[in-house]
Amino acid sequence: MATSIPAPVSSNRNLALDVFRGMTLCFMIIVNTPGNEATSFSPLLHARWNGFTATDLVFPSFLFAVGNSMSFVWKKWETWTTGHVVWRIIKRTAIIFLLGYLMYWFPFFRLDKNHHILPFPMSETRIMGVLQRIALCYGIASLMIYFLKEKTTVIICVISLFAYWIILYVFGDPANPLSMRGNAGFYFDRWLMGEKHMYHGEGVAFDPEGWLSTLPAISNVVAGYLAGKWIQKKSDYEGVVKLLLWGAGLMVCGYFWDLLFPINKKLWTSSYVVYTIGIDCVIIGSLVYLVQLKGKIEWTYFFRVFGKNTLFVYLLSELLAIVLLTIPMENLSFYKWLYNNIFIYAGAYLGSLLFALAYMLLCWAVAYWLDKKKIYIKV
Repeated sequence: MATSIPAPVSSNRNLALDVFRGMTLCFMIIVNTPGNEATSFSPLLHARWNGFTATDLVFPSFLFAVGNSMSFVWKKWETWTTGHVVWRIIKRTAIIFLLGYLMYWFPFFRLDKNHHILPFPMSETRIMGVLQRIALCYGIASLMIYFLKEKTTVIICVISLFAYWIILYVFGDPANPLSMRGNAGFYFDRWLMGEKHMYHGEGVAFDPEGWLSTLPAISNVVAGYLAGKWIQKKSDYEGVVKLLLWGAGLMVCGYFWDLLFPINKKLWTSSYVVYTIGIDCVIIGSLVYLVQLKGKIEWTYFFRVFGKNTLFVYLLSELLAIVLLTIPMENLSFYKWLYNNIFIYAGAYLGSLLFALAYMLLCWAVAYWLDKKKIYIKV
């Protein structure tokens, strides 16, 4: 990771992107670090399986923002040699993937119920995850966009969405091809990695960021790129209206596709991709309207602080939570102790939310300090 000091002053279009990234990260921290997940308000939880909540929009929005950012560096890529561009893409992909892998391995040991230190071997470390998916989607989408025409890239993405639909039904469990341990993605991940390298947060081995379900997620990045390019070409009222209409149309398509291929974040179904792209187009279009066309920027600073150091602050939020969960305190983790001894007095549900908000503000304070020092950490 490299540090550039200072960062260039953003244009209004970049400002809208910073706000979009910042809003996404802010909400991601809130939903990832509740005081008590069992007493979280339902919009702050992922859908248990099929269905959609506000929380299910966070991750695809992150990918959409990655695509937006790519559209702004495209002019720089055009001045570089092909070898330089490919090297930068591969290098960035590898670094982000490695950071995600190390994050899940951290702190490289485990504690049993009696707080005894146990080894945490690489043979049991989760391979895939949030940053790993971001890395792969960024890498593949970048190479497609660089070497292929935009129309060709869109056609490939559309084909991949339909192909993924077919793959799940053809190679999944005939009795229930969209079940957690009966879908083709689970079979492929288990064959490729083994269950010890998969996510076990559902009580069984199943990876919501598995290899096969990464295929449709690439479309979220490509869509973000196309939206960013459109905003740069058509930054007037007509351009924003068309972006909003595209977003609304995709939401309708995703909604009706759900009748045949359910919206499911954990399987990253094709209907989920189309639906979330539609919502993100509406959001980014609305932000461009407010920030660029109406000039209403006073409210944006809070989110811009997050948007300027997105990857670093995300890593900080995850690693700090792991540390708090690892530190023992009165037969609890320090994380749970804070909730049980401070925030619980506001009530189980409100206390859980206040904990998450306090944690998010702590991360924001770090981002604010970095911004004041004009330290911008990028890969």
